[in-house]
Formats: sequence, structure tokens, C-alpha cells
Amino acid sequence: MPFKPMVAAGIERVLNTFLYREGALKPARQRLHGKVLRVVLQEFSSPFVLVFSERQIDVLGEWEGEADCSVITQLRVLPKLRDRQQLTALIRSGELEVQGDIQVVQNLVSLMDLAEFDPAEILAPWTGDIAAEGISKFLRGGARFLQHGIQRQQRYVAEVLTEEWRLAPGALEVAWFAEETAAVERAADALAKRLDKLEGK
Repeated sequence: MPFKPMVAAGIERVLNTFLYREGALKPARQRLHGKVLRVVLQEFSSPFVLVFSERQIDVLGEWEGEADCSVITQLRVLPKLRDRQQLTALIRSGELEVQGDIQVVQNLVSLMDLAEFDPAEILAPWTGDIAAEGISKFLRGGARFLQHGIQRQQRYVAEVLTEEWRLAPGALEVAWFAEETAAVERAADALAKRLDKLEGK
């Protein structure tokens, strides 16, 4: 699907809210000043362009000039870019293709890593500060609850497989099996050596 102006406006608002509101982020923003980043998402038929200035980011559906850097990726990869530790791994795995000045992407990822994401700031203009903060807390609590629930389910499945259904061996059984296998292998080697000696006589 094409990249629509409304989508661009939404992305622009979110990025400016989180990356350009704090004075503490100014040194990190300065490194991007005047740079142009072209983003190609495989889910969209046309790219969008981030133009960095001193006071804001402009998100455009069309750009006539040259971009300092182009990245090609998928929507699902974008959230991973908030963690600068993952950038090299994403490039190596082919999930993120970078053409041009890689420093632009590195500086943007560093800036996003420094910025604090708070959903309340996006919701506040529509719901009011108090309601936005309440929704934000609920979302954070829900995410924690979901994470704990998933971990609990993983533990439960592991216990059911090893203890109740006996489909997967327990840790002690695996260790015992490995030891027994090694013993059989040693005995087979010794037998092979004895046979070689007998044949030599």
C-alpha cells in the first residue's frame, strides 16, 4: 500500500514528541541536524523520508533530493531499533539493510535509545493529563502482567512435559544418558583396539 500523508503526520508527531521535547537530548539531535534518512518498509509500496532539522523531524512521503542514508526493512523490525545494542545484529541477519552513511542510522538509534517513551504524552491532547497517565499506567501494568503470565505458562509447559506427560526427559535423566553413552563409546573403542591387536597377531 502507498505511504499516506496521514500516516506520515502521525509518525512525525510521535517522533517530535519523544525526540525533540527534552533539552538533554540536544547534543544527540545535533549529530542528525541537516541529515536526510530514506526509509523503505517492505509493507508499503512507497518509501518515506525523515528530514532532521534543529527544531524538528519532518516526515515526508516524497523527496526530490538525495538521501544521506537509506534503510530497507519491515515494520516488525522498527521497535527493535530502540535498542542500539541490536543494530549490528539486525544488519548482520539481513533484517535491516543500510545504504549510504550508516552513521545517520547509528545516531538516530542512539537518540531513540536515550529518549524515554511514555504513551501518556501522546494520549494527553485527546484524553487530558490525568486520564492519559491512568491509561499509560494501565498499559505498563498490563504489559508486565502479560510478560509474567507468559513466563508462568512457559514454566508450566516445561513441568508438564517433563514431570506429568514424560515426553521430555528431566535434567538428571539427560546427564545420566550422556554418561552412559560416553561409557558405551569408550567400551566400543577398547573392543576395537583389542580386535586390531588380535588381527595383528
